[in-house]
Amino acid sequence: MTEFRAPTLRAVLFDVDFTLCQPGPQLGPLGYHEAGLVHGISLDPARYEAAREAAIEDIRLHPELDHDQEVWQRFTEDIVRGMGGRGSAVANVAESIVLGWEVHENFELYDDALRTLRAVRGAGFLLALISNTSRDLDEFVTHHRIDVDAVITSRLHGKMKPHPAIFRSTLTLLDVEPHQALMVGDSPADDIAGAEALGMPAVLLDRLGTYNGAAPSVRSLDELTTLLAGGSAASQ
Repeated sequence: MTEFRAPTLRAVLFDVDFTLCQPGPQLGPLGYHEAGLVHGISLDPARYEAAREAAIEDIRLHPELDHDQEVWQRFTEDIVRGMGGRGSAVANVAESIVLGWEVHENFELYDDALRTLRAVRGAGFLLALISNTSRDLDEFVTHHRIDVDAVITSRLHGKMKPHPAIFRSTLTLLDVEPHQALMVGDSPADDIAGAEALGMPAVLLDRLGTYNGAAPSVRSLDELTTLLAGGSAASQ
């Protein structure tokens, strides 16, 4: 991993989903079950986790990492089928779930998100959000009262993480060099490898300890604040 040197940093970039926030029950197993009932099919909530894992294994992103909204429709249809869905209603259920991912009220900030963002901002760092999402992040930050200097999404940019172009665009908005910006996210492939390929230091947020202490990593955003204690905007 790229060496992490807090005193050289001017900016911190955060992934959004499963880093700052998580989908609420409307987008989980019970949400699928209820959406299925609306469209006349019965989905088994107990099969959700296995169905989602299978859908992840089967996902096929655009070869050039172009944002492709149809990928998420197919991904969600796979989950619906894995939960027992059959017939033409599968597409309708999936569409309702996909549209639900664009509703800010369907997401809940982690308890450590706002206090960490405020602490990082208070220490003088520039802040940006970078996400592979179709949601309007300008509306997202307004809804959740988040103060940042830049937001960028794959839907508007065109490329998805880990493509270097979306990271470069974010750095350009902040007017910082790669070595001056820290990437924080929950995906080793999208967030960490993508940032490091551009020469950015990165910290993996591993809330569940899934990645066996891959360094540098933290189990909560509160731990990130401690890591950043040695760096501030004054080091620019």
